[in-house]
Amino acid sequence: MTLHDIPLRTLAGEPTSLARHKGKLLLLVNVASNCALTPQYEGLERLQERYADRGFTVLGVPCNQFNGQEPGTAEEIGTFCSTTYNVSFPLYEKTEVNGENRHPLYAELVRLPDAQGQAGDVQWNFEKFLIGPEGEPVARFRPLCAPDDAELVAAIETRLPS
Repeated sequence: MTLHDIPLRTLAGEPTSLARHKGKLLLLVNVASNCALTPQYEGLERLQERYADRGFTVLGVPCNQFNGQEPGTAEEIGTFCSTTYNVSFPLYEKTEVNGENRHPLYAELVRLPDAQGQAGDVQWNFEKFLIGPEGEPVARFRPLCAPDDAELVAAIETRLPS
């Protein structure tokens, strides 16, 4: 079983999974609309535009677990992302990334250590997980790592499938 096999829902509530992105390098990010880090959407969209034609996509997973910074409905989140940041990458339904109701996808992802060797709970909004083309978690970047950070960009460029 890979991360591709775990059931998810789109922001519109439709059943799906990461299998629809099989063969692509994915950057999965828990996002929020009312966070000091929300401007990272700009950098995430730039990554999407820069690498989409090379087998890469960003995936946004709204989460309201950090000081209630993603309080909106699915429609409000979608509108905010498209009108404020021109987001073109896929968004999934609001998801719990920590705690007893942690989504099974995040139950797997939090096992992956970051560059300092630390695994465990998602620290805050905009934590990033790089997932390989076959559904394997390959790298973890903490929330303060900007989308244009050299280490993150290098990790993407060295793992692009095409």
